[in-house]
Amino acid sequence: QVQLVESGGGLVQPGGSLRLSCAASGFVFSRYYMSWYRQAPGKERELVAGIPSSGGIINYVDSVKGRFTISRDNVKNTVYLQMNSLKPEDTGVYYCKTTTWRDYWGQGTQVTVSS
Repeated sequence: QVQLVESGGGLVQPGGSLRLSCAASGFVFSRYYMSWYRQAPGKERELVAGIPSSGGIINYVDSVKGRFTISRDNVKNTVYLQMNSLKPEDTGVYYCKTTTWRDYWGQGTQVTVSS
């Protein structure tokens, strides 16, 4: 079965960096679009970044452009989110997602940006 397992979250000061990982299994990872979402307390889940299976256009929400970088390793079946210059408004639970015949989500990893 499809499994997505996020890791790498934590508490970081404003201006700091974190690297999130999402390890995928149960499907042919290299064939599918992968994305990162986040959900802040009291807010709806929003798309942060998405990356095609190979090549193609990488998408970012405007609020993270120039600070976050999504990447993938199709050998390790892992998608990453490098987050730099973190701000308090980046706080939330970060999820990875893929869609094969339906949407699959990981369990999420908490990111807290606070001094």
